Amino acid sequence: MEKLKLFDIAKALGLSKTTISKVLNNYSDVNQFTRIKVLNYVKKVGFQPNRQASSLRKKETKTIAVILPEINHDFYNSVQEGILSVSQKNDYNLCVAISNESYETEKKMVYQLLGRNVDAIFLSLCNETKNFDHLKAIQEHGKVLVMFDKIEKTINCPKIIVDDRKASFLATEHLIKNGCKKILHFRGGFQPQISIDRYLGYRDALNKHGIPFDKERVIVCEAADENSGFFAAKKVFESAIKFDGLFAYTDYVAIGSIQFFKSKKIRVPKDVLVVGFSNWKITRFTSPTISSVDQSAFLMGENIFKAFLEEKLLKSKGDPPGNKIFKLPTELIVRESSKIVSN
Repeated sequence: MEKLKLFDIAKALGLSKTTISKVLNNYSDVNQFTRIKVLNYVKKVGFQPNRQASSLRKKETKTIAVILPEINHDFYNSVQEGILSVSQKNDYNLCVAISNESYETEKKMVYQLLGRNVDAIFLSLCNETKNFDHLKAIQEHGKVLVMFDKIEKTINCPKIIVDDRKASFLATEHLIKNGCKKILHFRGGFQPQISIDRYLGYRDALNKHGIPFDKERVIVCEAADENSGFFAAKKVFESAIKFDGLFAYTDYVAIGSIQFFKSKKIRVPKDVLVVGFSNWKITRFTSPTISSVDQSAFLMGENIFKAFLEEKLLKSKGDPPGNKIFKLPTELIVRESSKIVSN
């Protein structure tokens, strides 16, 4: 049985060698009936494809890489787990690199991974990336690029994101429906795109409900951490700006804000309702627990790998890179920080 070849399987099933190869390599353009027929037969005869020889013929390494902006981060950890859940089933090894939100590190990682001849690079941009030559280099080297979460729209490649603008609209609208009319927004910087979209979602909700926009209630937080949230809240407090709600662009910014509010005896949610973004695990254990937008991180990881397989098929046909944007669903998880509490 060890000497069984694709030709033998094709002959036995009355199919072409190309069709057998596509099924064994998990290509999507094979109908389900044929796929099941081939898989059942190879299982029955105990056929094991020579992955190493196949990789050499196709100049593949069966290794893919993901570059994450941060380590020990709930969202990116879940994305990584989603990628692994599908890649392992398809016999791919996954290499993980961390940019630490540094453009120079991100660029260095890309060229190092290209030097290792990985088949694809999945990447979420760091906040300070404004030059994209290293991304173009991935495709110039004949490799597949898939971007996710923090993306660059001008680069033609598959992009897996959530609808940040819509999710932020719903988060802000939740505050409005619970009686808030003076809503703060602690936003990210002017890069990456997610910061812009979350800000626009906030503006959309105010506009829909006829609430005047007040630029003094929007504070830019260059970092997505607790310190930024703490000092943004401090700035608002010292400026005597009135507020009854806060939509923070990340959960840690929300947590830092709540820490400052507590220091000034501002009660959450009695005096101010708060919603964050990302639904990190810590939001379930803070006091109060924090309402947040869940981003379907695991599902995002699964879809990143599926987009890679589709892009790989396009590449095998000589087609240019696709430019699909896949928008995944979100859900607002309502917890104590935005529930109305009676006095």
